Amino acid sequence: MDIEKYQIEAYNEPLLAAHGKAFDYIASTVPNAAAIIDKLRAFQIAIPSWALGTGGTRFGRFPGGGEPRNLEEKISDIGMLHALNRSSGAISLHIPWDIPSNPSHIKALAAQKGIVFDAMNSNTFQDQPGQALSYKFGSLQHVDAATRKQAIDHNIEVINYGIELGSTSLTVWLSDGSCFPGQLNFRKAFQNTLSGLQEIYRALPENWKMFVEYKAFEPNFYSTTVGDWGQSYLYASKLGPQAYTLVDLGHHHPNVNIEQIVSLLLMEGKLGGFHFNDSKYGDDDLTVGAIKPYQLFLIFNELIEGMDARGMEHATDLGWMIDASHNVKDPLEDLLQSVEAIMIAYAQALLVDRKALTEAQLQNDVARAQEILQQAYRTDVRPLVAEARLLDGGALQPLAVFRAAEIRKNLVKERGAVSIATGL
Repeated sequence: MDIEKYQIEAYNEPLLAAHGKAFDYIASTVPNAAAIIDKLRAFQIAIPSWALGTGGTRFGRFPGGGEPRNLEEKISDIGMLHALNRSSGAISLHIPWDIPSNPSHIKALAAQKGIVFDAMNSNTFQDQPGQALSYKFGSLQHVDAATRKQAIDHNIEVINYGIELGSTSLTVWLSDGSCFPGQLNFRKAFQNTLSGLQEIYRALPENWKMFVEYKAFEPNFYSTTVGDWGQSYLYASKLGPQAYTLVDLGHHHPNVNIEQIVSLLLMEGKLGGFHFNDSKYGDDDLTVGAIKPYQLFLIFNELIEGMDARGMEHATDLGWMIDASHNVKDPLEDLLQSVEAIMIAYAQALLVDRKALTEAQLQNDVARAQEILQQAYRTDVRPLVAEARLLDGGALQPLAVFRAAEIRKNLVKERGAVSIATGL
């Protein structure tokens, strides 16, 4: 379903006066408001194709109707999100869920919606219909060389699809590991995985990046072969300059200091990108900012400090993507909320007085350092984020427009009440 510019303008019209007052106030209190808005306008967050339908747990899935039934409809949904928030201008595909039967057509369709193709994602954590060998006991770590070769070939196939679509990165997430002590040899599992990643790495075009994602647990609960940022960093360091660590916020044990991990990976030039979500207990894949908004701000604080120290472009030098699963929310509403939370945290972090914070740190003034951070965090930057959207033709209140335009109701009419998105 498309939402036209004139429709968005009509929804914006009665809100313009109140927005103008709120924006004028924040702009008068923030000395670099114009520069912040420019950065917000440039910042794009990739939408994962698998997040457009209802997610779920191993206990159940409750589809809500109107879900995208193919890749074309997924691109249409992301185009609609991007029309509303102007910050969702990229899609991340998962193969084989989203194999493009006609890549040139898919690429042209995405371009019409203002969408580019972000990282390609391989899948060796599921067995597909007709698959010759099973990944039950791992893929790249597997004791059987033929199974490892099957996983390597699949990743190279994903790269080739990405080349046709204009992507420039591959994300490798492995569920490989063990559920019981003694099930596998840790050292050999690491060596097998590294060998497979090296073969995949050699297939990368010169302008591509490989992101090695890590996860502390699930579906294996005793060990995982890429279990934390240190193991991912070790793989990436051994692979070469085109390999990086990818940080999924939910792939950590509770209360891990993710902002410190980000800082160190940036310092070493090995941070590749993010999968944004939120969690209370584990890999909950909840709406970004729903549980720990201050942690999200602190992560962005370190990102900006580290990227600026290396002369990096905020919008383009790291991969920014959502990775969430929605079982009780409308997935499109969830994505609108997630993008908004990311943009707010980014804007808040841009407000931090870097000079004053450095001085406080050098003087060991702990209370002052805390006040500087919390002053930025407690500032209501929503008018800045809304102004950035408005300047690019987006909605002042994307979620409100989504509901007022009855987009879900119309999608159900178009696609049916029992349509189920491909993927998970």
